Amino acid sequence: MSAARETITAVVMTMNAEAIVEGTLESVRGWVDEIVVLDGVSTDRTVDICRRYGAKVFQNKWDRKAFSTERNLGTSHATMDWCLHIDPDERATPEFRDAVLKMLASKTPHAAFEFRKKNFFMGHWMKHGGWYHYSLHLFRRTKGRYEGVIHESLKADGTVGKIDAPVEHYPFQSFSQFLQRHNWYSQLEAREELEKRGRIPDAEVEFNLRKKPIKRFWKFYVKKAAFLDGAHGLIFSVLYAWMHFVNWAKYWELCRKTEKAG
Repeated sequence: MSAARETITAVVMTMNAEAIVEGTLESVRGWVDEIVVLDGVSTDRTVDICRRYGAKVFQNKWDRKAFSTERNLGTSHATMDWCLHIDPDERATPEFRDAVLKMLASKTPHAAFEFRKKNFFMGHWMKHGGWYHYSLHLFRRTKGRYEGVIHESLKADGTVGKIDAPVEHYPFQSFSQFLQRHNWYSQLEAREELEKRGRIPDAEVEFNLRKKPIKRFWKFYVKKAAFLDGAHGLIFSVLYAWMHFVNWAKYWELCRKTEKAG
């Protein structure tokens, strides 16, 4: 631990991540001052791998209806000045490491920093389509808190700076993995929408089923120039438009089931 700079904890959320978590831990080992792992009671070798890297492991059965709860719990176990939340499918690049260490040595007045997220889609780095963006997961431990249910976001108590160096993100490697993951997420999102807003007017539901997916495709593929990523950009744009349709189709289905049950 260096006395010449502020300190930092890497917080990693895990659940049966033995196949990928070692890459994450390797990418932060040696330059963060502490690794905290909040594990959702994995049944594979995830915990053993994390402990081998000197991580402080805490286990808690995940509340899959509120991811912000888990992130805040992970932060609560950190003891350093700053927190970096980094997931098992992400990798801190050497450029990111150097930029963060420089920031820690600068005694910055900012409460948090956005950094670049370099997303890989089917093994291809997406340079367009809005998928080379800024992500807010680096903050002073006492100045940030996550809010939200499924798409949690960090609320920083203070100003937010920018780091242009990227963290690499490998969200899925196959169509099967994508479909399986979104089938689960879409069910949660549909339920959240129903609990939050109740029965939405039919006109709005139909708009989100018929027109909004087309608008999303146009936004990603044309306005954000995903077409410049070739076939990857086309497939990416179609899938993310399709995701919106599925979310609302499941909401529509839940409404019908609720009405019949009532």
